[in-house]
Amino acid sequence: MVNGELILLFLTGLFSGIISGMGIGGGTILIPALVLLVNPGQHIAQSVNLLFFIPTAIIALIVHIKKKRIDFKMAMPIILFGLAGAFAGSKLAMSLPGNSLKKWFGLFLLLMGIYELFIKGRKKHSV
Repeated sequence: MVNGELILLFLTGLFSGIISGMGIGGGTILIPALVLLVNPGQHIAQSVNLLFFIPTAIIALIVHIKKKRIDFKMAMPIILFGLAGAFAGSKLAMSLPGNSLKKWFGLFLLLMGIYELFIKGRKKHSV
């Protein structure tokens, strides 16, 4: 691994970790950054994101639990159904070619961006 590439990975991890700790989702930064900067292939980038998520989520959870910012009653049904969704999603991801997976992920990010820019902002101002 070239030193420049290692520095890019370090900075990508750092920035993704900051975003992850905020609860926004570091994968929205990590996956595109990996694909654009290192080009490991979409399946590998998304798998690295899953592995990245575990320790960063643990650290963020510890901080949020200490600050009493988690509603466990609300979280439990989301967690249970999220596990089922994660299983189905991983099966779906493995069945798609990398190029299709990249396009679906890009579409997801685009739709979330549109929601954040136009729909979510409109709801705040109407309250």
